[in-house]
Amino acid sequence: MTAQAIIVIGASTGGLEAFKRLFAELPASLPAAVLVVMHIGSQESILPQILSRYTTLPVRHGTDGEAIETGTVLIAPSDRHLLVEPGRIRLSRGPKENFSRPAIDPLFRSAAVAYRSRVVGVLLSGKLDDGTVGLQAIKAYGGITMVQDPEEAEMPSMPLSAMTHVDIDYCLRLDAMPGMLFNLADKTVLKEASAAASEVIQMENQFDLTGIQKMEELDRIGMRSALTCPECHGNLWEIKGGLPQRFRCHTGHAYTALALATAHNQATEEAIWGAVRALHEKQSLMQRFAERARNDNRMESANEYDAAADQAAQHSELLRKLVSG
Repeated sequence: MTAQAIIVIGASTGGLEAFKRLFAELPASLPAAVLVVMHIGSQESILPQILSRYTTLPVRHGTDGEAIETGTVLIAPSDRHLLVEPGRIRLSRGPKENFSRPAIDPLFRSAAVAYRSRVVGVLLSGKLDDGTVGLQAIKAYGGITMVQDPEEAEMPSMPLSAMTHVDIDYCLRLDAMPGMLFNLADKTVLKEASAAASEVIQMENQFDLTGIQKMEELDRIGMRSALTCPECHGNLWEIKGGLPQRFRCHTGHAYTALALATAHNQATEEAIWGAVRALHEKQSLMQRFAERARNDNRMESANEYDAAADQAAQHSELLRKLVSG
C-alpha cells in the first residue's frame, strides 16, 4: 500500500545500537514507511541484515525508483544518497554533504518537500551536525521533529545541534520512541507548509534530485565567500538564512560551518605533519653532508651542515608540539 506518511531516521557514530533498540520495538502494524540513512560512506552496508534480526518489518536497501509503501523499511545503500519524490525514492551519487554520502540532510530535506506535514523526522546518535538542516526543513513544511535524548546517545553532538537550532517537538529516550512514532504516523494529515518553507529548501532539494546547480542559482540563495571547497577547491557560497551557518560550492558539495572547520583542522594537521616529515628528511640529509665534509677535512662546511641539521630538528620539534597540543 502506498504510504501516506513516512518516518525518516538518520544516525552516525553510535547509531547502530540505537537502531537495534528502536527497531526491536517498532510495531508490525506501523502505519508509515520508514526511510533510513546511516553514515557508512562507500564501505559495504549490511544494515538491512542486521536490523532484520530485530524487527518483523521488511527491511532492505532501497532501489532507484522504488515505491514508498506503508510498513516497509528502506535503507540507503553504500555511497548513495537516499532521496524522496512523491510516492517513490531516488538514489543518487551526487556530491557529498558534510563529507558524507549517504547523508542525512538530503533525505530529510527531500522528504519535507515531497510529503510536507506527513513526515516525522528522527535524529539519533552522531558526531558534528548532519541532520540539523534537514530537521529545519521538515519543521518548515509542517512535519514532526524528534531527537534521541542527548544524555542517552553514545555521541550526543547531532541531537544537541538539532536542539540548538530547531524547535524540536520531541526529545525522547529510545524506549519511548516506538509508541510515539506509531501514534504520530497514525495521525499525520496534509497541512499547508509554513511561511518558513523558503526558496532555499526547494532549490537545494532540486540540486539534490537533479545533480545540477548553476552559479546564478547559487547567487540567488547565497553569497560568494573567500573560502574554497575542501573537496574540489572551487569557490564556496555562504547560504542565506539562519543557523547553522552553511556553505555550498558550484559542483554541489555542501557543508555546515562546523563540518567545514573540522575539514580545515584536518587539512592543517596533515600539512603540519607533512612539514615535520620534510624537516626530518632535511635533518638527515644535512647530517650526511656534514659527515662527508668532515671526511674530506672541510670542517667549516661540516659545521654549517651541522647547524642546518640542528635548526631542522628544532623546527620539527616545534611543529610536533604545535600539532600534538
